[in-house]
Amino acid sequence: MTITRLSTRLLTGRLGRSWGAGVPHNHVVVVTVETDRGDRGTGFSWTPTIGARAVQALLENDIADFVRGRDEAPEPLWDALRNHLHEAGPGLATIAQAGLDLALWDLRARRSGASLATHLGPRRDDVAVYGSGVNLHYPLDELVEQVRGWVAAGFDSVKVKVGRPDLAEDVERISAVRDVLGPGRGLMIDANQRWDLPTARRAIASLERFDLTWVEEPLCADDLAGHRSLRAHTDVPVALGENLHTVHRFHEFIAADAVDVVQPNIVRVGGLTPFRRIVESARVRSVGVAPHLLHELSGQVALTLAEPTAVEVVDGGQFATMGLLAEPSPVTVDGGRLRGTGAPGLGLTFADESPTVTDG
Repeated sequence: MTITRLSTRLLTGRLGRSWGAGVPHNHVVVVTVETDRGDRGTGFSWTPTIGARAVQALLENDIADFVRGRDEAPEPLWDALRNHLHEAGPGLATIAQAGLDLALWDLRARRSGASLATHLGPRRDDVAVYGSGVNLHYPLDELVEQVRGWVAAGFDSVKVKVGRPDLAEDVERISAVRDVLGPGRGLMIDANQRWDLPTARRAIASLERFDLTWVEEPLCADDLAGHRSLRAHTDVPVALGENLHTVHRFHEFIAADAVDVVQPNIVRVGGLTPFRRIVESARVRSVGVAPHLLHELSGQVALTLAEPTAVEVVDGGQFATMGLLAEPSPVTVDGGRLRGTGAPGLGLTFADESPTVTDG
């Protein structure tokens, strides 16, 4: 079957809990493909802040023209399209490519009458989740209250941001979080690339006594040598990958023994097709996989992984809470576990238009 049409629409939703003064919204470019047999599939591209209209323009122009009349098999088409978009570089181009790739996987699963997890081959009925928040700007009491909420919801692990200008503040905050969690729950910290190598070494040395599951993005995302050096000098596992955009870049970090847990964002790497290749590369080297964000999608995929790490659920960052879905989410989260509903395909029915968004 061949692709006859690709169409898009841009949706903007207000986060249920702001990620800071500069990130009150998230943007989704909904992508629909149609075939010569009348089949339809729906995927999406996602960007929190920058580039949504640029992604939409790539899809409506360069990608739509290229794929029209081509076979709808996702994997060979992904490779051909990556070659076509190569001059645009990774980043916006791979984010745009994901919209098509996810639409094609949705089409295939729907055609078989199955959910995405069932179509790919499920390995389990549920998977653990962890609470996550963009909370570095929270005062200490608000951070503690957020963590208490995750504990009350049954989450066995949480992740909080670090990287305050004064390391003593990070120590105080992580100490308070550990007191709420007690000794039995997992605690991850995320520096979001705020440290250089000497600072990261000092910070981790001060924080490791709080029994950390991992330290995430301690350095600039592209600093392969720095991550390799850091990992060789700390017992705290290193996690990274949300800001790596290609399969090849993941291969480099994995082969260099620079990472313990990779965190590919399914959209940023270009879709489910490259995500599955990254998972296989990690499996061969016994590196953990923890998909980044988008738990309505990544949670379904985690049900198919051989050894998934807990799925990230970001406070206020769900498509449903942002008003972007016209039908219920394809996953449920209860008691610290995520389950699929069995909705066909990706299970994501997006709203026809953005909800009312204001700056107030």
